[in-house]
Amino acid sequence: MPESWRPAEASASPSGAGGAAAAKGRRSPGGNGAKGRAAEGEAAAAAAAAAARVPFHKLFAFADSTDAALMLLGALGAVANGAAMPFMTVLFGNLIGAFGGALGVHDVVERVSMVSLQFIYLAVASAVASFVQVTCWMITGERQAARIRNLYLKTILRQEIAFFDKYTSTGEVVGRMSGDTVLIQDAMGEKVGKFIQLVVTFFGGFIVAFAQGWLLTLVMMATIPPLVVAGAVMSNVVAKMASLGQAAYAESSVVVEQTIGSIRTVASFTGEKRAVDKYSKSLKSAYKSGVREGLAAGLGMGTVMVLLFCGYSLGIWYGAKLILEKGYTGAKVMNVIFAVLTGSLALGQASPSMKAFAGGQAAAYKMFETINRTPEIDAYSTTGRKLEDIRGDIEFRDVYFSYPTRPDEQIFKGFSLTIPSGMTIALVGQSGSGKSTVISLIERFYDPHLGDVLIDGVNLKEFQLRWIRSKIGLVSQEPVLFAASIKENIAYGKDNATDQEIRAAAELANAAKFIDKMPQGFDTSVGEHGTQLSGGQKQRIAIARAILKDPRILLLDEATSALDAESERIVQEALDRVMTNRTTVIVAHRLSTVRNADTIAVIHQGTLVEKGAHNELLRDPEGAYSQLIRLQEANQQDNRKGDSNARPGKQMSINKSASRRSSRDNSSHHSFSVPFGMPLGIDIQDGSSNKLCDEMPQEVPLSRLASLNKPEIPVLILGSIASVISGVIFPIFAILLSNVIKAFYEPPHLLRRDSQFWSSMFLVFGAVYFLSLPVSSYLFSIAGCRLIRRIRLMTFEKVVNMEIEWFDHPENSSGAIGARLSADAAKVRGLVGDALQLVVQNSSTLVAGLVIAFVSNWELSLIILALIPLIGLNGWIQMKFIQGFSADAKMMYEEASQVANDAVSSIRTVASFSAEEKVMDLYKKKCEGPLRTGIRTGIISGIGFGVSFFLLFGVYAASFYAGARLVEDKKTTFPKVFRVFLALAMAAIGVSQSSTLTSDSSKAKSSASSIFAIVDRKSRIDPSEDAGVTVETLRGNIEFQHVSFKYPTRPDVQIFRDLCLTIHAGKAKSGSGKSTAISLLQRFYDPDIGHILLDGVDIQKFQLRWLRQQMGLVSQEPALFNDTIRANIAYGKDGQATESEIVAAAKLANAHKFISSALQGYDTMVGERGAQLSGGQKQRVAIARAIVKDPRILLLDEATSALDAESERVVQDALDRVMVNRTTVIVAHRLSTIQNADLIAVVRNGVIIEKGKHDALINIKDGAYASLVALHSAASS
Repeated sequence: MPESWRPAEASASPSGAGGAAAAKGRRSPGGNGAKGRAAEGEAAAAAAAAAARVPFHKLFAFADSTDAALMLLGALGAVANGAAMPFMTVLFGNLIGAFGGALGVHDVVERVSMVSLQFIYLAVASAVASFVQVTCWMITGERQAARIRNLYLKTILRQEIAFFDKYTSTGEVVGRMSGDTVLIQDAMGEKVGKFIQLVVTFFGGFIVAFAQGWLLTLVMMATIPPLVVAGAVMSNVVAKMASLGQAAYAESSVVVEQTIGSIRTVASFTGEKRAVDKYSKSLKSAYKSGVREGLAAGLGMGTVMVLLFCGYSLGIWYGAKLILEKGYTGAKVMNVIFAVLTGSLALGQASPSMKAFAGGQAAAYKMFETINRTPEIDAYSTTGRKLEDIRGDIEFRDVYFSYPTRPDEQIFKGFSLTIPSGMTIALVGQSGSGKSTVISLIERFYDPHLGDVLIDGVNLKEFQLRWIRSKIGLVSQEPVLFAASIKENIAYGKDNATDQEIRAAAELANAAKFIDKMPQGFDTSVGEHGTQLSGGQKQRIAIARAILKDPRILLLDEATSALDAESERIVQEALDRVMTNRTTVIVAHRLSTVRNADTIAVIHQGTLVEKGAHNELLRDPEGAYSQLIRLQEANQQDNRKGDSNARPGKQMSINKSASRRSSRDNSSHHSFSVPFGMPLGIDIQDGSSNKLCDEMPQEVPLSRLASLNKPEIPVLILGSIASVISGVIFPIFAILLSNVIKAFYEPPHLLRRDSQFWSSMFLVFGAVYFLSLPVSSYLFSIAGCRLIRRIRLMTFEKVVNMEIEWFDHPENSSGAIGARLSADAAKVRGLVGDALQLVVQNSSTLVAGLVIAFVSNWELSLIILALIPLIGLNGWIQMKFIQGFSADAKMMYEEASQVANDAVSSIRTVASFSAEEKVMDLYKKKCEGPLRTGIRTGIISGIGFGVSFFLLFGVYAASFYAGARLVEDKKTTFPKVFRVFLALAMAAIGVSQSSTLTSDSSKAKSSASSIFAIVDRKSRIDPSEDAGVTVETLRGNIEFQHVSFKYPTRPDVQIFRDLCLTIHAGKAKSGSGKSTAISLLQRFYDPDIGHILLDGVDIQKFQLRWLRQQMGLVSQEPALFNDTIRANIAYGKDGQATESEIVAAAKLANAHKFISSALQGYDTMVGERGAQLSGGQKQRVAIARAIVKDPRILLLDEATSALDAESERVVQDALDRVMVNRTTVIVAHRLSTIQNADLIAVVRNGVIIEKGKHDALINIKDGAYASLVALHSAASS
């Protein structure tokens, strides 16, 4: 029946829009640090990629012969299935003829039984056809998608390392493999069958119509162009409105991104309230466009329905004319009308398929592009030299190199180094000097830009890559194990290694003992990334893996840095055993590990500074090596004094551990960024893996959502009334149609009068529908949009006032929260507004349908009602089957994705062990299960689909046969049979539509709970609370009393241990690398133990907003907002600063000059994150912003570290002016900036070890400060 078209069209457009919105939300979380320009570039690239599509036939490029056969069968099934609907209209016409044109009552049953039998035949045929169609297409789709996944992973694994640095993140690869292949599978699976079926139905409908009555068909076709146009215009307008709505919301999401991306600045300048006001303003336009979208959708739907009703009206009026003049029969006329409608509506249902095709083509573009990419350094290539064996001489000749991601930062400029075979050479130097780069170049992860890397005098590029890598063993600082057994992990070192070899390697690596103690011995699984093992155990397995290779060249990249003393000894012992007569290159921070090396090379900023044995190098007390040693020894003594539970392995250099204000600040621009605790190379991030589960969203009762919508009750009531009206129209349709059928079999004079009356009734009802639908849709969208706006505001207000620690968790990044606010809030609306509208409309359809049916004839109504559940049951079974399996398959594919994830995230290990094929085999094994499941799903869906067609046509046959029997017994008349049938059919359609709601509601429920999880959470340090003391005048004495602190996201790194420190009012004090102190002073975090006093009062007692207003913060990477310079400076004073105050502050900050020389002066836009200004300019604007506040306490966190010498002088000058009689706390790496401080405190391992004035400290021989200064001067020379 034609109405089957309603749900399709209705669901096609809004879901498309929502999907786009969700996709937008997903795409945004790119790191907060991604600069605006990069984002714009990405957007442009994304747009270009969206335009780029694969031609449709190319999607099937990876089909084999089986797939071709399946696709052929599936296509045949689809053709047969598509022909069923037009054929059904013929039977329908015959039926009408059988009832209406029968000579006597007894004749009826006979003729109707004939037609009913034909219905049964049709049922069987279409059941078989649809089973073949669905099953074949689903199976071939699964198979080809699996093949594409395999190929994609295979290609990814053969790319050079630079490719991973530059283009792809692990997340993207796995996302492509799971997400994009689903889109591609969607475009080449069952949707193709559906599309063929619909196209056949379209043509079939018109063929039948022309065959039955070509004149009427031509006239009816006149209504098709307007229908098509109206449909197209409507979906276009709705899509446009949706994108406008997204654009309108985009402004708000910028507010969210900016606020949360620089939440520390917002908190420090107490800008929470202003952020909320700005957000609230920006939501207005999103609200307006949302309401407009609702109105447009209603109008569009209304127009389409009006045209449909007009088509019926025209067909009936002209059909009656033809019966009178051209000798048509009533059956023929109805057949034509139904056939034309069936045919034209098939086109409307094709749009989801078209969408899927387009989506698949776009997704395939990027994947196929990768599949066809040839890597610059190809791991699979078989060309290249192989020697009998290599000796292991390594030579670097004038190597120039920079990482592809940072092309302007030269790591090596003309670096040369020779390593004779069998020697052990150790590379030492500060971090970022290029030690690990040496190892990457030997492994040929990268090729140098200029110069050569030679092994045995042969250029590395000439060797066959797999062969040369098999001669090199790599043990890196964080060994990567795969989620497999210990034995399998060791076996990565060598293809088909025997158990004896594996055991021998494990024994050499000191690993056999602990492995034998494990419950399954060598078959113990190591867990994801080796999480089941301790660091030392992992490291020993990695060493065993390297030993199994029996490499000529051994590369140890900080192989023991992550271990505690005990494991370090064991591992070191294992390494010493292995290193004998191999060329070994060691990279180490801890100098104790490298003393026994044959040669020690000190590398500084990409050049070789010193080279020689340990003892030779020590002879030069001023040499770089001696300086490094001295620093470390100072460290060691300190360690012994310090807290003994700090495992030396985790001796974090303090400045690194201070959670470098999100990962944005690349530490590469400090001239010397490791003041103490050299042994540091790892950013420990264990904390993030055990995500905080204390915020699992709870189920939210619907009543709570409804109560949020309380203010809109009058709107909702009016909307419901309009919905009821539009709901009743469909069952009334049944009355009209059945009367028309009756009229067609009346004598001529009656026929003329009645047909005119009924055709005009169609027009009237069309008009009513046209009025009621937009009204209800408009009113409900008002209610829905208001709800969204209210929820977004509530949530945002909560988020802004969360404590800073909350934002440290990756799931609360600005991207994630932005997505929550945009997508989740919008989904919640579906639960209240839209859902309610559909429920009201459908229930009125149902009630009206049943009433009409039972009034017409209760016996037949009961018979048909008893049969209808069969159809419903079948639909339900199909839903269940598909849901159950898809969830299962998703879980299954997750295992496979995990393999891919492991491999890609540890691509260096895979590459260095040439384990690409091993990974592929594992991946294929893990994919077998889901593939089987997918095929099973295909077969079951096919059966369900077939059975549903069988039941549908079977119910038709049974109902009409029963009707004929009743007519025979004089229990009813023939128009009433049709009326009952049509009324119930309409009611059933209404109900089926509301069943599509259930899936949406579950999504909306989870969205609602994720939103309420935020709303219900209490902020631990809440700036919006007004409780707390304020003091008239603040002197600014700061005292830290026994403070201990560690960052909640990194609980194993102790930042402060029992720190005591007093800063007197008006004094400047500086520490080394202690941004944490500043975070604590502003109460971004609260200390774990101890107190911080301000003028003798614990800062937790002050009112938070007031406290923060007393402090001015200038940080290393100042966060500016995308606004004018004036607005940015005024931000310091809640935006209330006068022009003269702003100018005065700018003058003090040395900024007035460059601002007034700009074209728009103070109205210059600073760009996203201040990208339009240079570093020095940004920093001065930030200083002006802090000055406008006129704070008692000035906090300078590395305020000049990112600047070049010239800007640094200017900014320093400005700071010196501002620091006058304010308490100032400076955190600095560059010692030049702090020589004039009143008090310098040197912090190491969370304890203060020296304090005093510059001159006093510099004279302590071998003191920590003195050696720092010495190192500095060595470094800068």
